[in-house]
This record gives sequence, structure tokens and C-alpha cells, in this order.
Amino acid sequence: MNRKKTSQMAQQIVFVGPAILFFILIIVVPFLLGLYYSFTNWNGVSGEVSWVGFDNYKQIFMHDSTFRDSFWFTAKFTVLGVVLTNVLGFFLAYFLTKPLKTRNFLRTIFFMPNVIGGLLLGFIWQFIFVKGFSAIGSATGLSFFNLPWLGTENTAFWAIIIVFVWQTAGYLMVIYISSLNNVPKDILEAAEIDGASRLQVLRTIIIPLIMPAATVCLFLAISWSFKMFDLNLSLTKGGPFGSTESVAMNIYNEAFSKNRYGLGTAKAIIFFVIVAVITSLQVKFTKSKEVEA
Repeated sequence: MNRKKTSQMAQQIVFVGPAILFFILIIVVPFLLGLYYSFTNWNGVSGEVSWVGFDNYKQIFMHDSTFRDSFWFTAKFTVLGVVLTNVLGFFLAYFLTKPLKTRNFLRTIFFMPNVIGGLLLGFIWQFIFVKGFSAIGSATGLSFFNLPWLGTENTAFWAIIIVFVWQTAGYLMVIYISSLNNVPKDILEAAEIDGASRLQVLRTIIIPLIMPAATVCLFLAISWSFKMFDLNLSLTKGGPFGSTESVAMNIYNEAFSKNRYGLGTAKAIIFFVIVAVITSLQVKFTKSKEVEA
């Protein structure tokens, strides 16, 4: 019996041990170090680290208006980004589960933006907004294309939203397609026989049955929106005048541009707690709406 237990423990160590070790080294240790540095005034370079206690957190909550502005921008961006990317991803999946001849081709086309890196995608769309849209506007005279897309606060905000939704909706589409394909066909056929309209079938049968996929997609979209950095950097760099600076970019600038690593890590810890609470509440709420077929 002891030999069997020893053998099982050895197997767990061999197969699970390396993953746990790398998780501790890559995730746990940096997090604990960041938590420690958030109570210091370290500049990220020197060997001298001075303990300041909660002074960094007091400064953030009482005096740092730029962090509040960036958090407000990120909150607005997250709400719109999560709603639009999930709605678009779901309806793309809904229509591409129909018997269309080109559905596999269209699935590939809609998923492709997710394969492109965020920085590269941002620079491509920067060219489109600045050069491409102005050329179309000059040729057609449509005011929509002549807007200063990256030049004002409102248009730059919507420019980032457009690129974010365009990039991420295809990934969520794949998850929704997988869930839609698992909806029992006999239930749908029974609803049609009973005279239910497509809208009624969608609202009362399909959506409740794909809630596990919605839980995953909402979690991913919230995570992506809050952590958005590469698109922000490549499209606007936080401009004009810091009006489109996300929290991730604000933390980056604080720690690595202004060399206030302690203050930057304190912002990161606050940001981590807020995102953890929001995603936990989202998962708890959507899990409670899940039903079994």
C-alpha cells in the first residue's frame, strides 16, 4: 500500500511538479515582489529601497488625478468593448452556424484579425485612420471619413473601440460557434413545431443554453479590455493630451518612464484587486444563469 502511494506521489511530482514550479517562479514570486515594492519608493534602477508604507496608496487615492482619469477611460472602454465584442461575436457565430456554402471561409476571415499582434494591428489601423480614411473622404466627400479619428478625445476613443472589437470578436465567435453546435437539435425542432418564432427560440432556448460560453466570453472580454495596452500604445500613445491613456499605460509610464517603480506597482496592485473583484462577480452572476439541456 505504501509503495502504491509512493508511486502515485512520484507520478504527481514528475507530471505536476514542473508546472507548479514554473507557476511559482513566473507568477507568485513576481507578484509578491511587486506587493513588497508597492510599499517602497524604489526607482527601479538603484540598489537602495526605502520603505514608505502606505504613502504610495495615499498619493494615488488623494492626489493622482491622472490615474483616476485613466481608470475612468478604461472603465468606459471596458463597458463598451465587452458589450460590442460579445454581441458581434455571438451574431457572427449565430449566422455562421447556418447552412451557408461560404461559412468556413467567412469564419476564417473573421478570426484572422485575432492572429495579428496588437502592436502591428494598431500601426496598420493608424495608417488606415490617418491616410486611408482621408483618401476615401476626399474621393467621396463623406464627412464620416474626414473626421480627425486620432486627433480628438471622442474620435480617438471610438477609434480604439473599433479596432478592439474588430480584433477580438472573431475569437469569441469561435467559442460561441462551439456552444451553438452543442444545442440539442430536438429541442429546436420541438420549438418550431410548437410555432415559436426565431426570436423566441433565440431568447428562450438558445441564449440560456449557451450561457457557459457567455461566461467564458465575458470573462475574456473583460480581461482583454482592462489590460488593453498594445492598441493604446500603437494607435494614440494615450493622446491627445492623455485623454485616451488606459490604466495599463498609466502604470507603465509611472514605473518605466518616470522611474517611480514603487508608485507604479502600487497602482498595479490596486488595478489587480479591482479587476479580480469585477471578474469574480461577473463569473458568479453568469454561472447562476446557466441551465442544463
